[in-house]
Amino acid sequence: MGHQAILKGADAALTFRNHPLTILAPERAPRLIMSCEERVAAIKACGVKDVTVVDFTPELAEMPAEEFVDSFLKRKGFRFSIVRCGANWRFGAGGAGDAAFLRERGFGVEVVPYAEYKGEAISSSRIRAALERGEIEDANAMLGRTFQVSGFRFQGKGLGEKIGYPTVNLRILECESRECGESSRIVLRRGVYEVEVGGLRGIANYGIAPTMGDKAWKTPVLEIHFPDAGVEDLRHKTGDATAVSLMRFIRSERRFDSVADLQRQIAADCAIMRA
Repeated sequence: MGHQAILKGADAALTFRNHPLTILAPERAPRLIMSCEERVAAIKACGVKDVTVVDFTPELAEMPAEEFVDSFLKRKGFRFSIVRCGANWRFGAGGAGDAAFLRERGFGVEVVPYAEYKGEAISSSRIRAALERGEIEDANAMLGRTFQVSGFRFQGKGLGEKIGYPTVNLRILECESRECGESSRIVLRRGVYEVEVGGLRGIANYGIAPTMGDKAWKTPVLEIHFPDAGVEDLRHKTGDATAVSLMRFIRSERRFDSVADLQRQIAADCAIMRA
């Protein structure tokens, strides 16, 4: 929501392909909420037509603030009437550049106040923490949209269909190194979520399906069941690459003593989704 406030009415935006900490302090580089491609799409969805993506490199980290201005804010074709930024925005080597630095050089600058949620400033770190705790509704409120994960559909073992709950199975995509440096995508809490895919609501377990014993997944998989759709509908609604909106977290993943216990719990999960 904070970034959306800054981008409101903007004609152009500058963003880094990789998080600066992947260069400045790799051990502290955060996991990313979205890939570079997703970020650019989100920026354009705010009405911004010109999005410049820059690789954050060691050379850029050492670039003086004045040179940064000359390279990126005065480049050919850009005619800025005003620069919009957050209160903590810094640029150039050592963070020497800020709003005052730009004003001294003749730029109009509008510092946009922090957006708040539940009385506290919204930040990427706060959103990231909410996602990792499974606090999806809070994360969505701070994002100003539903959080999405993407994955490739693959043929499962058919166990869900055998117990009356057929699923679409996805391996969640991680950021590729060329996009994100040493960072990867946010780590979701394992458990059951209410989700939406192509207008269909469903429940999804992100985890290894421990009740299945030696047939459990070796690495986490997103298994989605749509209570109000048949198997053919599922095949029609999902392609090889599928985007899944997370609506809320229902419960943590757990191992059940029997398949019958698991079936009863899935039925309860579906009832919660419909409530």
